[in-house]
Amino acid sequence: MTNFLDPAILFFIFGVFAGSVKSNLEIPPQISRFLSLYLLMALGLKGGFALHKSGFTSEIAFSLGLAVFLATIIPIIGYWILRRKLGAFDAAAIAATYGSVSAVTFITATQYLDQFNIAYGGHMAAAMALMESPAIILAIVLANKARASVAPDLTSKQEPAGIAKILHESFTDGAQLLLLGSMAVALISGDSGQKLMAPFSIDLFKGMLAFFLLDMGLMAARNFKGLKGKPPITLLYAIGSPLSHALLALALCKMIGLPLGNTILLMVLASSASYIAVPAVLRHALPEVNPALYMGMSLGITFPFNIILGIPLYTIIATYFL
Repeated sequence: MTNFLDPAILFFIFGVFAGSVKSNLEIPPQISRFLSLYLLMALGLKGGFALHKSGFTSEIAFSLGLAVFLATIIPIIGYWILRRKLGAFDAAAIAATYGSVSAVTFITATQYLDQFNIAYGGHMAAAMALMESPAIILAIVLANKARASVAPDLTSKQEPAGIAKILHESFTDGAQLLLLGSMAVALISGDSGQKLMAPFSIDLFKGMLAFFLLDMGLMAARNFKGLKGKPPITLLYAIGSPLSHALLALALCKMIGLPLGNTILLMVLASSASYIAVPAVLRHALPEVNPALYMGMSLGITFPFNIILGIPLYTIIATYFL
């Protein structure tokens, strides 16, 4: 219930309401872009300062390794399930979307943990960055395989997407570079840098997050319409996969022995779905798929579910089992 009283979450719910009633309320794209970059920069600084204090440990190595494993196995499982009901291109696009991660869901989760004084490692921001690319690469491989199986006299004249180009786009993406660069700046500047940047990266953070979630609420309400007329499997997957992915992450974290805060954040990352990085790549790499499909699922259903219900639910489950 406390999550519903958080101003940032309330602004998100208000945005969903405003979008649902077709209000003309909107955040200019340039402002929305600035807010997302600010949040990533502040998160990177926070993670870097925490890493400066803790140093690189075996626990950090296990966390990062598990993050990469989850980002690889989740899209493979997703494609195997979805391919039974959907075409190869649709299945690959959705698997990539749900195999990658949502930065805003992760940032909201860190604020939730801070609110309840649950400690977590600053390196989890790096884990989030590492989890963005594997699903995209796997989706391109699967799509190229599907194109190769199409008879020459049928459709697809789309050239196979080059892995090298996709890798370059993934690892030089501006948002990802800003996150990692901010972590590097914080690591180098240390305690003195933390004091200097506190008014920017800490004091303003909550208000900026609330403003951004208002915009995300508006977008979520508008993208939900994209699911009209889609196969039932898409609706089931949009709700069922976050829960199953979170439980998979919990089981692996318990086996390795990760602490509570890091486990919750890995559960959140595993359960989230990308609506920025992956769609930007898929528009070019998988033009056979209508973006309304995976955007409607990730932003219209999964993102609101995780923001409003998922984060507190994963916290309760992890606390019970750990």
